[in-house]
Amino acid sequence: MAAAQAAPAPSGGEGIVPSLAELIALRRSATRGRDPRHGLRGVSARATSAQRGRGMEYAESREYVAGDDARHIDWKLSARTGFTHTKTFQAERERLTLLVADTAPALYFGTRARFKSVQAARAGAVAAWSALRDGDRVAALCSGREDGLVPPAGGMRGVLRVLDALVRWYHAPSAAGAGLQSALERATRLLHPGARALVLADPASALAVAPATWSALSMHVDVRLLLLVDPLEMQPPECLLPVVAPGGRMELDLAAGAMRDAWHEAFVAPVETLCQALPGRRIQVQVLASDDASDAWMGAAAGRGGG
Repeated sequence: MAAAQAAPAPSGGEGIVPSLAELIALRRSATRGRDPRHGLRGVSARATSAQRGRGMEYAESREYVAGDDARHIDWKLSARTGFTHTKTFQAERERLTLLVADTAPALYFGTRARFKSVQAARAGAVAAWSALRDGDRVAALCSGREDGLVPPAGGMRGVLRVLDALVRWYHAPSAAGAGLQSALERATRLLHPGARALVLADPASALAVAPATWSALSMHVDVRLLLLVDPLEMQPPECLLPVVAPGGRMELDLAAGAMRDAWHEAFVAPVETLCQALPGRRIQVQVLASDDASDAWMGAAAGRGGG
């Protein structure tokens, strides 16, 4: 990503805290250039109609009739009764999309366009609007807060509740958060097979999550991890960089090899590690910079608008 071509730094309150109005306006980013998937072929194999096909939950067994799928024969019941029975399943009409929000202090920072926290809220809003377009229910989860769970709901009501939570959660870091690890463990307990999870996280937070936790979450759930970064973190300038630390003002010599190595280890290496390790655990990892279009993570079909 080219930091030299990035947008100017935010001024005033714009780009520093998210607003409900800007998250609502992102609805067009979830639908621009993308027709609803219901009844279409070749757009998405996951949801071609309003009814998503055979669900994951067993409903009952009944006597087999001609035309039933032989793969669903209930062999144990058939053996006990002497009559062939087939299993039936609950129709899965609504999939659940869960947003998992990391609110680590490192996200409340940005040098281009907006804070990473604001970009996280905007990306979450795009995901919520996309869920509405697809006919999904939507929910949100954030650890370490009393209001850290938005229960699943469908339609406009569900989306607006999630957007309101994103505005509150990303207004300021949590004073005492349990961390992303705790949120993902809770998500694993809450989600049923077939659901989707979008994790909005700082790379350091995601790297601190135990590998087994990622594996448990992705076992029956489609998981996408969105890493929020700033261009300065990924491509630091080779110069003296003034910073304000708890001990006072100081300068980092980013032209020095040792300092650049330390910078790489702190900011770039976690991203590289996650991008290499997590796909093997069936997790899609994408990187979203603070000056990217907020729907860029959805791919070319979503367009570059909304940034």
